[in-house]
Amino acid sequence: MAEHLDTGREAEDLAASYLIDKGYEIVARNYRYGHAEVDLIIRKGIFLVFVEVKSRKNVKFGMPEAAVSKLKVSLVKRAADFYVYKTNWHKQIRFDVISIIFRSDGFEIKHFEDAFY
Repeated sequence: MAEHLDTGREAEDLAASYLIDKGYEIVARNYRYGHAEVDLIIRKGIFLVFVEVKSRKNVKFGMPEAAVSKLKVSLVKRAADFYVYKTNWHKQIRFDVISIIFRSDGFEIKHFEDAFY
């Protein structure tokens, strides 16, 4: 498997563990609707949260969270709309970004709640 795919999968695993530790329930991973994909769908209280996970091995080309493009936001929203419709969800939704930077001594993780809407 390509190294960037391994890094992405590792980042998603770290993000899922981080969110579980914060009291969230993982509802779905890598949810697809057409060409749209949501890395993680989580739930806590009245919130259903759609999470985009971005990671970098270094920040030479920018911070991971800066890589969430307008196109990606649009695709995540499209998948979220379908998921909400399909599951008949009538409570609050939110869009978050998890940013992970891998370092030689571990990793740094940041959670941006309400990253876009």
